[in-house]
Amino acid sequence: QVQLVESGGGLVQSGGSLRLSCAASGIIFSINPMGWYRQAPGKQRELVATIFSTVPTNYADSVKGRFTISRDNAKNTVYLQMNSLKPEDTAVYYCNTVPPRGTLWGQGTQVTVSS
Repeated sequence: QVQLVESGGGLVQSGGSLRLSCAASGIIFSINPMGWYRQAPGKQRELVATIFSTVPTNYADSVKGRFTISRDNAKNTVYLQMNSLKPEDTAVYYCNTVPPRGTLWGQGTQVTVSS
C-alpha cells in the first residue's frame, strides 16, 4: 500500500525551529520529485519546497532562506527543516510527490507559530 506519513509538527514561538519528517512506503521514492505543501485556515494548499533527484531544490519565496528540504533515499524519508518561523507559517504541512498524487495525501502535521 502506497502511503506517506508526516510527523514533527507542534507549537513553537516566533523565531523558533521545527523539523518535519515524511516517511514513504510503497512507492519508488528515489525517482520521484518530492515536495512539502501547507494549508493555512481559509487558504488554498500551496507548495513550499521541492526536492529532485538531479537538480537543485526549489522553494517558495515566502520560505526561501528559512526552510531546507532534504531526503534520505535509504530511509525513504523526506525532511523539512524550518528555521526562523513566523506566525504566518502556521498551517497543516503535508508531503506528496510533485506534482501531487491525490491518493497520497495524508493527515499532515500541524505547525502552529505563536507571536
